[in-house]
Amino acid sequence: MAKEEIKKLIEGSKKSLEQDHQKSSQSIKDDLQTFKKKTLDQI
Repeated sequence: MAKEEIKKLIEGSKKSLEQDHQKSSQSIKDDLQTFKKKTLDQI
């Protein structure tokens, strides 16, 4: 494999990981908001 191919693969993987990270953190934030609402409703 040429260095350019490896570089492109790494960049593609990096973009994919960043997107997955953003989706995960947004999901966690949404879950926390839902949990807060449920907790406040119970009080």
